[in-house]
Amino acid sequence: MNIRPLVSFDWAIKYLLRDKANFDILEGFLSALLRQEIRILSLLESESNQDDRLDKFNRVDLLVENVNHELIIIEVQSNREIHYLERMLYGTSKLIVEHMQLGDDYDQIKKIISVSILYFLLGEGETDYVFHGTTEFYGLNNHSRLELKKHRQAALLGLEFITAKNLFPEYYLIEVEKFQDIIQSDLDEWIYLLKHSEVKPEFQAKHIQQAKDKLAVMKMSPRERQAYERFLLNRMNERESIESAKQEGRHEEKLSTARAMLAENLPIALIAKITGLSLAEIQQLEK
Repeated sequence: MNIRPLVSFDWAIKYLLRDKANFDILEGFLSALLRQEIRILSLLESESNQDDRLDKFNRVDLLVENVNHELIIIEVQSNREIHYLERMLYGTSKLIVEHMQLGDDYDQIKKIISVSILYFLLGEGETDYVFHGTTEFYGLNNHSRLELKKHRQAALLGLEFITAKNLFPEYYLIEVEKFQDIIQSDLDEWIYLLKHSEVKPEFQAKHIQQAKDKLAVMKMSPRERQAYERFLLNRMNERESIESAKQEGRHEEKLSTARAMLAENLPIALIAKITGLSLAEIQQLEK
């Protein structure tokens, strides 16, 4: 099994980055992504942030609170999920409810920032690899943006006014596999780390060289290294199982197409050419 110099980011989030001593790694990554200085106040627990030790767990969630008391959920998703956006919406909505007490005023609702690190292709056709989604309200007639002046949250943030963007959840999607290894920003350096488990000596993003030091496989204890190797093996087996299921589904689709062609009395040789099935398989279907 090929083990890269640094542990994979999903392993790090699941184990290493829960340690307060390693918060600087998350702070560096989040500061580059959100384009503002981020300092983590605490690691929080929720139903989506349990320390689940099952190696086959496909999703890794980490929930933190920054000094502005915003909640930031970081999720790593390894395998394709068709309804990922819907689940992401459900996750942020549930988090809002989890942090509201019965009888609380609505101004106690916390701002949620959802960060998804995806190791599969979610969208089709687009060439970018980082996406940002917010909620804003605009006039239907003059397209003016709704601005809330004299709002409590505006005062807390030291702003003249706020918009819906300051209140509603924000979403960041990183499609790691689309990154073409062209470094143009601090964020690109972090995405290179996400993709290759490697930090180049010339990288200058905040705290990224600390990440190189703290995520080094060679600094693991023998027990941690064994656990990490087991994690990688289980993840590889899981991906192979998913791929096998896909191939089985494609084969069954070919068989179904061949049955339909046989029903139309098409020549076996033609059916084999179109479907890619062997003559023996088609003859077996014919029987």
